[in-house]
Amino acid sequence: MAETAKGPSPKQEITSGYCFFKGEIMPLADANVNITTHALNYGTGCFEGIRAYWNGEQGQLYMLKALEHYQRLLFSCRILKIQLPYTAEELVDWTAKVLAKNEYREDVYIRPLAFKGSQVIKVTLAGLRDELAIFTVPMGDYVSTSGLSAVVSNWQRISDNMIPSRAKVSGAYINPALATDAAVADGYDEAIMLSSDGQVSEASAANLFIVRNGALITTPITSDILEGITRRGIVQLAEHLQIPVEIRPIDRTELYIADEVFLAGTGAQIASITSIDRRPVGDGTLGAVTAKLQEVYYRAVRGMDDRYLDWVTPVYK
Repeated sequence: MAETAKGPSPKQEITSGYCFFKGEIMPLADANVNITTHALNYGTGCFEGIRAYWNGEQGQLYMLKALEHYQRLLFSCRILKIQLPYTAEELVDWTAKVLAKNEYREDVYIRPLAFKGSQVIKVTLAGLRDELAIFTVPMGDYVSTSGLSAVVSNWQRISDNMIPSRAKVSGAYINPALATDAAVADGYDEAIMLSSDGQVSEASAANLFIVRNGALITTPITSDILEGITRRGIVQLAEHLQIPVEIRPIDRTELYIADEVFLAGTGAQIASITSIDRRPVGDGTLGAVTAKLQEVYYRAVRGMDDRYLDWVTPVYK
């Protein structure tokens, strides 16, 4: 079994450490906003999720695809009319400083958050003050990576003409929250969401892949999915491993006859789904293609594979 992230649950309260806010590094306890803040009331913010993996043998903490994440954050900001006085490269540097200040020697989750900070009632985007915060927390697996049960949700994935999925808009995450809550209440681990045309979109907060006849298949970016950075990485891994890749629509019933199904995302990492709607996926165990991708992925994210050193940024000089 490949080594996944190690550390506390994502449900653990975040109470200490240092963060970046108001243009400087400060104690997390001092980084507060007023209850009248626009983003708190209306969800007018966008965010990223970035992982950093600890390599004990090298004594190094590696940020995973940090530059790509910050480039996507700036795209999200453009959609929400949020203007930040930083380049993506500068945001990577500030994040490395926050991680070093916290002196982590373990796997970490990084949360940059750009938001409308004005204390006003008006529902709008223009003419409001923009803020940026970056906080970090030790974190292990977001979900189990070895065998999840999933349900096709009756909560529909929001479409791009409602709230754009390619922007990680904070207010939009009530959509997957409702889907996940319903799934867990019904005894499942995860929800798979359909788009308005009734075809598969993605999971609640991760992209979705299936394997059929040895080929890796994932939904296109026009299926109201987040343009996943891990998704792109997995396509790259598959090409290196000479696994055929298809990017096309997926029908709901195709989930039931797939040989393998897995989630892909910064939080989820590569997480195998072994049953959907109480039907086993394949033989109901971790599939060979998923297992191989996990093996290569977890070496890459810890700076252990020279082919993927451009994926990672070391924190400690």
